Amino acid sequence: MRRGPLNATARALVREVGAETVVWSTSYDAASLARERKLQAALEEAGLRAIAVHDAPAVSPDETAAVRSAEGGVGYRALVPYVAAWEGLVAPPVMSAPRFATDRYPSDAPPTPVEFDVAALAEEPSEARSLRKLETFLEGPVLAYRTARNVPSDESTSHLSAELSFGTIAARTVVARIDARMRDPFLLAEERYSLRLFRRAIAQRDFFLQLAWFFEGKPDEPLQPKMKRFRFAERHKELAAWREGRTGYPLVDAGMRQLRATGWMHPRVRLIAASFLCFDLGVDWRVGRDEWARHLIEDDPALASGNWQWVAAVGADMAQFPRIYNPRKQARTFDQRGRYVRKWIPELAAVSDAEIVDPSSALRRPQLSLPLFDGTAYPAPVVDHEAAARDFLRRYAEFVEGRSRSSSHSAITGTRTSSPFQTLNP
Repeated sequence: MRRGPLNATARALVREVGAETVVWSTSYDAASLARERKLQAALEEAGLRAIAVHDAPAVSPDETAAVRSAEGGVGYRALVPYVAAWEGLVAPPVMSAPRFATDRYPSDAPPTPVEFDVAALAEEPSEARSLRKLETFLEGPVLAYRTARNVPSDESTSHLSAELSFGTIAARTVVARIDARMRDPFLLAEERYSLRLFRRAIAQRDFFLQLAWFFEGKPDEPLQPKMKRFRFAERHKELAAWREGRTGYPLVDAGMRQLRATGWMHPRVRLIAASFLCFDLGVDWRVGRDEWARHLIEDDPALASGNWQWVAAVGADMAQFPRIYNPRKQARTFDQRGRYVRKWIPELAAVSDAEIVDPSSALRRPQLSLPLFDGTAYPAPVVDHEAAARDFLRRYAEFVEGRSRSSSHSAITGTRTSSPFQTLNP
């Protein structure tokens, strides 16, 4: 491991080992791509071959682009046609082990300490550990993935995000192992469906990587041109409450506390917590993305931007109106007994199932005191979800209609075919 300016450090190592070619797995976020282009130019100026390869996705952007080019385009902006192209292009993983001329790399000094404490991990990250983790998941838990991906108290999702981001396991390997598992003749129909959903999750990961590759532009700009002028707030008086898990909405708060404590958050809760920031508080998706980047161990800038834009309805999602998640309804559906909330919010551990889904119901019950909401206990809701969601959708509808009027130079007439308020309670 070497630390220092990228170009100078790489060229120094090349000289030390006498290399003639430098190969690396390309990144997909704009900042890293810019650094890699400068590295490539520096190496080529020094008379070396420089080769960047698509190793992170199961299917490279160039391969799906070849299908898209036949249809008159380059990259895919919509998930469904992308997955259709992706399905026919997945290649088997590379099975042969690389052979190096030397396994000794000189070093003048040990690497400087890193901020992340590797010793704090149960095991040191490695390919062997990642493969064991995948095999354990595919042996049993994946067969219930259809449910686990939506139930926060069930942590039997793959937890392979960090391994995929840091390259200790290849996406092609994961897909190949899924395909091998699906050849089991004794699988039930529901179990096969869970395997297909997990496979689609890998495809969706590739989708966001190819979005970043082909629509690089400025990383902080919405993918949808129409949304570049839509105004989200950069701050909110309750932003700190969202960051610290004190919004008064238990599922949101449990997720944010899990993130800060472990560097990971359940996939379903990520949607709900992100939706709350963007639509209940009206805060810019980039604020949420940057906040999570400080805590998520698996953080990948290209995937983070793609997912946050999707949630904020400014990216690849082609829905007519934003999908605004009702945190109370989500809790009633996916954490009805409050197992997840009780784990991460100890001040609610002793309340009833009904109150753990909606603690504010205690405010509506006649009683002499409300200890649930005292200064040291769980806070009351910082906003009214229904009112906040309706206000956001009103602003969104006015913005979209205003753009339509200005582009057509005429007033919009007729009735709506789809009401924005249908999305209040997914």
